[in-house]
Amino acid sequence: MATKVFINLPVKDLGKSMTFFTGLGFRFNPQFTDEKAACIVITDNIFAMLLTEPFFQTFTAKKISDAKISTEVLIALDATSREEVKETVAKAVGLGGSLYAEAQDHGWMYQHSFADLDGHQWEILYMDESQLPEQE
Repeated sequence: MATKVFINLPVKDLGKSMTFFTGLGFRFNPQFTDEKAACIVITDNIFAMLLTEPFFQTFTAKKISDAKISTEVLIALDATSREEVKETVAKAVGLGGSLYAEAQDHGWMYQHSFADLDGHQWEILYMDESQLPEQE
C-alpha cells in the first residue's frame, strides 16, 4: 500500500505560486524543487507538486484543464481549530487567492475554502469527531 501522497498541480507561474504557498506557511523540499517544479511539504507523508504547465504536460496526453473555469480536484486539509480555518483562508485571500464558497458550519465540522492563484480549490476544515451525530 502507498505510504506517501503526491498531489500534482499545473501552475502558470511557479515563482508566484511558491510565494503564495510560502505566505501560507508551507515549506518546500529543495530536493524536488527546481525551475520546473516545486514540492510543497504538507506533512511528513503528504506533498503537493507544483509543476509548470509545460512540465506537467509531459506526464499526460490529455489537455490541462483551466482550474479557473472547471474543477479538476478538491484538496481538503485539516486544521487544528475553527480559528486556524478562518486564519488560513483569510491569509490565502490576502496573498491573492480567492474565495469560492462560503464557510460552512456543520456543528461537528467547520470548513471554508479558497482558490489559489491558478484556481485550484483548497478546502480547510476542522473536525471535532466527539461531536459527530449518532448513526441510526
